[in-house]
Amino acid sequence: MEAIRKKWNDRYFPIQVPNQVIDVLELNLHLLPSQGKSLDLACGLGGNALRMAELGFDSHAWDLSDSAIHKVQEFAQERQLTLLTQQCDISQSESQDRMMAEGFDVIIVGHFLLRDIIQSLISALRPGGLIYYQTFVEESDNKSDGPQNSRFRLQKNELLNLFSGLTIRYYREEGLLGQLERGFRNEAMLVAQK
Repeated sequence: MEAIRKKWNDRYFPIQVPNQVIDVLELNLHLLPSQGKSLDLACGLGGNALRMAELGFDSHAWDLSDSAIHKVQEFAQERQLTLLTQQCDISQSESQDRMMAEGFDVIIVGHFLLRDIIQSLISALRPGGLIYYQTFVEESDNKSDGPQNSRFRLQKNELLNLFSGLTIRYYREEGLLGQLERGFRNEAMLVAQK
């Protein structure tokens, strides 16, 4: 795991701005509760967590990379936002246990896929809680965008299947249908409610 953490530390270290807020969150802000506790899981440089703090949520940001977590803290301070950060390896059961014990009204996952933690994500949602999830798909017109390893890409409708126990509030996955130069390609996005 240390090699993976180093890889992400090296990637994030030179970057001086937060990552962009994922589309599924920006397109569906109207579905958010008026307040609550949110988690940006595998937050990277914290764009989603910062957005949730701006909206008045008790915002938490967790990532494997301590470099990313340090930068997210700096970005929050620059914007005078309160944001709680945690460097952790979510693949480890103790991190999943902590997530479930804390409980969240909103969980946001962008461009990260670890199928083994899906049940923990669902368990960590409070009743009525929402998950906003967006990541890369195997059926893509541009495989250079996103992970090269297909293990980290969704199969057709897989995101729907992974969260089939929840109420689907929004879903989009266009695949290779129609005019490929238009629309939302190469990713799937979902909002689901517990």
